Order: sequence, then structure tokens, then C-alpha cells
Amino acid sequence: MAPMVGPSDLEVVSWGQEVLQSEAIALSTAASRVGPSFAEAVRTVLIRPGKVVVSGLGKSGHVARKIASTLSSTGTAACFLHPSEALHGDFGLLQASDTLVAVAYGGETAEVLEVARFARRIGAPVIAITGGLSSSLAQLAHLVFDASVEREADPLNLAPTSSSTVSMALGDAFAAALMRARGFSPADFASLHPGGRLGRRLSLVRDHMHPTDKLPRLLASADFHSVLEAVTVDNIGIAAVTNADGDLIGAISDGDLRRALLKLGAQALACQAGDLMSRKPRTIAAGTLAIDAVSVMNGQGISRIFVVGQAGDLQPLGLLRLQDLLAAKIL
Repeated sequence: MAPMVGPSDLEVVSWGQEVLQSEAIALSTAASRVGPSFAEAVRTVLIRPGKVVVSGLGKSGHVARKIASTLSSTGTAACFLHPSEALHGDFGLLQASDTLVAVAYGGETAEVLEVARFARRIGAPVIAITGGLSSSLAQLAHLVFDASVEREADPLNLAPTSSSTVSMALGDAFAAALMRARGFSPADFASLHPGGRLGRRLSLVRDHMHPTDKLPRLLASADFHSVLEAVTVDNIGIAAVTNADGDLIGAISDGDLRRALLKLGAQALACQAGDLMSRKPRTIAAGTLAIDAVSVMNGQGISRIFVVGQAGDLQPLGLLRLQDLLAAKIL
């Protein structure tokens, strides 16, 4: 018997492209339907003191989990409530101060409808993400996100493909709009993502600096021996020079000492800190992203920079070293 010949590579590639094109069309159509109810949903969450509870079952449950996770990681407290578990004791997770986002494409999933009814009974607003605009869920909801699609992307028009993509994208749009409305910043994002490579790259300068109380500080009148001791202590390699008020007026690095000795010879031993220091040392704000600090230091050709509260401040909060950022795998 002759071996069975399967589809050609070109045909398989075309199948993949068809799915992506079909889902792209569905997303574009959904975007054109976003309107006043979307804005009202964002305002609803902003003014309420509680969290967002997202619920769905089956494929819609996976979408709901992702929406809850995205909201939580972008500044809106949220959690997933499994509708079946809710019917067996987990309704306590949903409070009157919360907002329910119920995800069900057909809008007739019995367990999800029970969650929506419970939310209505306790006075929590219900936002539905559904393709069934005349469904029981849409009737129960205060606000509806239209997730309907003309057809699914699979060849049988049966599997949740385009519909689940649109539902998830509406959740992403909701989370992104809330981010903007809250003024959610990169620093806020960093504080919620401390782990992993992303968290490291979005960590702040203050997370990696050596605090001032552990750094050597000198007055301009300090003698050479004191300067040498300060620069070499704990292998920091630099000392801050401050005035009587603690304002940063200069810095002395191990390189400054070497250059002074090469230039002045034994006369350098009679110099004071004010004679040896580099004036107007470079500073960086504590709230700067660590990855941006790397760019600043590389651009200025320096390996250490003093940290202040914000640009223009004179009181040093600490010292940031390039080697510490490298050790923290910021790059």
C-alpha cells in the first residue's frame, strides 16, 4: 500500500494564517463596538472601594483567570472566583463593595448565572463579557461588553477561538483603561513585579543603592589620611564630601587620589578633601528605574553615582554602583 500523502507545508501554513486573519478581523470588529458602557464600567470600578471578582467556567474560566491576573498586576485588586466552587461555599469571596465581571460567551452557563444573581442580591454591580446580547447573563448585568463574533476561527466553527480571543482582549482593554485612569506608572508596575527578569529590570534605584548611613562622608577640611581611609573603607571606592548641613558638595574617588598623587607627588599628602574632590558630583533620583540608571552611568562613563530623593536635591540618600546592578542581573 502506498504511503499516505499529507497536506503540503504551504497548505498547513495557509491554515495558520487563516486563523490569525479571522481572529484579527474579529478583534477589529469588537474594537468598533467599544462605547459608553465601557467607559461606565471603568468609572464603576474606580469609584468602588472593593476589588474586581472575575468568574467564568470552561474556556471562559481560563479567560476569566487571565483577566483577573492582568487586573491585579496593573494596579486593580482582582481575583478569580470559580462559579462551581462559589455554589459550594466560596460566595464569601464576593462582597457588596466589589464589582463582578462575569465571562460566558453564550450567556447561559448556569453556574455563572448563579454568581451574577448572587452579586445582584448583595448589591455588587455586574459587568458581563458575552456574545449573547439577549442572553440571561446580559439581562442580569448592569453593563455588557459585546464579545460576539461572526464565526469561530476553527474549521468546524465550534471551538472557542475567535470568541475567547475577543473576550480576553476586552479584558486587556479594561485593565489598560484602568491603568491609564489611575495614572499607573512604570514605578508602580515595578513594585508589583519584584521577581524574575522583568521585575529586576523594572526595579528602582533605591532597591540597589548603598544607604548613606553605610557610606563614608567627609567635610572639606578633612586631611589626606582621613580621605584615604574613607575612600578605601569596605572597598566602596568613593566618599561623599558634604558641608555642615549635610549637603553634597563634592566627591572623592580612588581615581581622584591616584591622579592627585601622580600630579602633585608628596605634596598631595598635605591636601584636604576640598582640594582633592570633584565638584558637582553626578546624582540620580531614587525613584529612577534601575535599567535607566545603567544607561545614565554608561552614557556618562561612570561606575558610581550618588542617589538623591529627586532631581535637584542636595542631601544624598545613598550610592549606586554599576557593579551592583550587574550583580543583580539588571542587564
